[in-house]
Amino acid sequence: MSGALAGGKMRWGILLTVTVIVLVGAGIYAFGAYQRFEESRTAASSVGVTAGQPLPNAPFVLFRNTASGQGYGNAATVPLSAPGGTRAVSEQECDRVYGAAETVVCLKTNRGLVTTFEAAVLDRDWQVQRSWPVPGIPSRTRISPDGSMIATTVFVTGHSYATAGFSTATEISLPGGSSGNLEDFALMVNGERLVATDRNIWGVTFAPGENDVFYATAASSGRIWLVRGSLSAKTLTAIHDNVECPSISPDGKRIAYKKNDGGALAAHWKVAVLDLATGQEVVLSEKRSVDDQIEWLDNQNLLYGLADEAVEGDSNIWQLGTTPGDQPAMFIAHAWSPSVVR
Repeated sequence: MSGALAGGKMRWGILLTVTVIVLVGAGIYAFGAYQRFEESRTAASSVGVTAGQPLPNAPFVLFRNTASGQGYGNAATVPLSAPGGTRAVSEQECDRVYGAAETVVCLKTNRGLVTTFEAAVLDRDWQVQRSWPVPGIPSRTRISPDGSMIATTVFVTGHSYATAGFSTATEISLPGGSSGNLEDFALMVNGERLVATDRNIWGVTFAPGENDVFYATAASSGRIWLVRGSLSAKTLTAIHDNVECPSISPDGKRIAYKKNDGGALAAHWKVAVLDLATGQEVVLSEKRSVDDQIEWLDNQNLLYGLADEAVEGDSNIWQLGTTPGDQPAMFIAHAWSPSVVR
């Protein structure tokens, strides 16, 4: 009996020792990775940058800077007239950004012993005006044209829309700090309320000139819809199938979005545009898979981010016309999460 007891204690001792070694090794690796990340952030930037500047006067493009070196991962701007020129890089780290003339929303990951996620509203001097925790990994954000309403989408489980069983949380923050969780809105499909519990809503875009109207994606039981939302009625009404991450044009007449033609397990997202008046859909010529919420450069051209396959952690913003046959062209190198502020 005593031998068995001694053997059990020895096994537990060995297990404890191995566990400590693994934890210490993981801590050393994490510290080393963090050190390397900080060193790369403080190195000389690979593009022309300026620092310490407020938001420029419109028009400009706001984005997440992914150029290696100083300011990597920070919100940045360039004049709309010179997208390839020197970028003004803020000190605000963001995973996803979107802006209006006087306001920026920044979704960020706060890394530490316990990783947390946050949405922050910044003024034109990049100062935090208010912030609140979000319940998962930052994914999408939008601001209404007048800057009064902010939509956020995060992943609660899963890491992408291609993940089976993913779950999202989408809220619209209203003036005065109140917010509406879109899971609480009534989802109407073919005139009937859908009461399924497996609903996901994501990718809000606000209709220009209509304070009560927005569009988003809703999904349930393997089906996906473009929905028209009403803040006052708290309804989401399905108006078209297979629309993901919608983005409405500046004139409010068309919706650009990604459309999966690769199946649930091997998603491949084409870029498509829907005419809201006629219901006519046009699939554009981009052959790469665009896993992004598209931004309108103007009423005829789109912007979106694509990962740089040659450089880990880098990405580029591309431009694509909405006429069938138009080919994509680089718009801003080493950038992500574009927002055009007019």
